[in-house]
Amino acid sequence: MSMQIEGTLKYQNIGVGAWSLVSSDETYELYQAPEALQLAEGAQVTVTGQVREDIMTLAMIGPVLEVEDYQILKEPEA
Repeated sequence: MSMQIEGTLKYQNIGVGAWSLVSSDETYELYQAPEALQLAEGAQVTVTGQVREDIMTLAMIGPVLEVEDYQILKEPEA
């Protein structure tokens, strides 16, 4: 089931590295984050996706969120 989550994009320098979405109550690890999101570290975004409970990662920073769609709400500060 898809969900919408608003938060901040962050790169986590753990192991081989991981992209995360930090919301007000949870940190999600983005599964195969789209390149456009990888270029927007620090941006406020809304991500639509599914939590994948069948996937484990090396970073283990939170639930794994498979991105279906996204909207950049506020570009990162320069």
